[in-house]
Amino acid sequence: MTITNPPTSRSRWRRAALSVVALSLVAAACGGDDDDSSDDTEAAETTDAPDDTETTDAPDDTETTDAPDDTETTDAPEATDAPSGETTDLDANGDGEVRIGIAAAGPRDDGAYYQAVVDAAETFSAENGWGEVIVVDNIQAADAATELANLAQQPIDIMIVGASEIAEPMPDLAEEYSDIFWYCNCGAGFPESEFYLQSQDNGAGIAYTAGVATGIALRDSGGDSVAFLGCCDLGFEIQHYLAYQLGLESVDESLTFTYVPTGDFPFDFDNIQNASAAYENAVAEGADAIYPYLGGAHEPIVQLANEGGQIVLSAGASDVCTREGDLSWDIAVRFDGGDYVREIFPQILDGSAQEGDIIVYSPGEEPDVAGAVICDATPEQQAEMDEAYALVASGDLDANFGEIAAEAFGG
Repeated sequence: MTITNPPTSRSRWRRAALSVVALSLVAAACGGDDDDSSDDTEAAETTDAPDDTETTDAPDDTETTDAPDDTETTDAPEATDAPSGETTDLDANGDGEVRIGIAAAGPRDDGAYYQAVVDAAETFSAENGWGEVIVVDNIQAADAATELANLAQQPIDIMIVGASEIAEPMPDLAEEYSDIFWYCNCGAGFPESEFYLQSQDNGAGIAYTAGVATGIALRDSGGDSVAFLGCCDLGFEIQHYLAYQLGLESVDESLTFTYVPTGDFPFDFDNIQNASAAYENAVAEGADAIYPYLGGAHEPIVQLANEGGQIVLSAGASDVCTREGDLSWDIAVRFDGGDYVREIFPQILDGSAQEGDIIVYSPGEEPDVAGAVICDATPEQQAEMDEAYALVASGDLDANFGEIAAEAFGG
């Protein structure tokens, strides 16, 4: 993991706030006032959270619309760098309660990429005694400015923008509603700003390991072809499947790969009918493995692949190798926004991650939250995957990934 944390006036203000909070706590302790005078504030509900939601991860990567600018990075500070006992004051509106708002591009209960962020945020909020999370889901890119502004006007203190596909209005809104702490699960990246924290991931490196894992699984099972079901040839999709193909062919150049768009432009990763038809066509043409790089349509395709006996991959979710339920996966392709929330939010709380920072997760780096995993891998298969991770971490593929990014994003 790498992090950039350029000094900003906003960061300095938050560090100063830590001292004020600490002095206030001392004063309160000396006064011996045990009365709790804060009233609970009811959140304006938009989309109700299901009581029982299965924790997942995925898509996808669903990464972003634009390629990130090259940014010099440094080693990330440990999450425990903040002085003991100090926490950032996140009660932006002063109502005595910290509340998270989540803007999700897809369904909050998709069992994949979008739900992962919601589940992780709800769990972290409950563990810290915060207010009920407010979730607005199924946000279309064209409506993002309105929906994010509406959510910012609710009694929230932290805003999670769940994917960069709806992040275009974020720079202006984060500055306008600067009392709120803004965090973007930005995948392939978004322009740097002092008004929001963002996580990114090495999408090409993750996709490369997914291709290696698929190649190993196909080779060892006697298969020879994979169908990649996506949306509509978006830039981050192109980056992902080209790096995926590179990893696949590193195992065996004779393995065949087909990309199949299933959604309407832009960002339609939830078209179950089209994805199902694409699956049937792919199987009819001999596909032995299916990579459903999808959101709301992901689990229905997994079910079809389970019934059809094809190798199937997750699209972001990290827990699928051990997840209970009727569905099963052969490979977990991890770019799980829920994992990123679990890593980052303790750092937000202790002040070691601040608005303006960019945190990047990559295969072969700690924490180990990015890259493909073969479920129930043999020792020999795991050794091959370890080599793939080490290759990505070494930087030896950076030139290849740069060429892929140029092709995908037109750079």
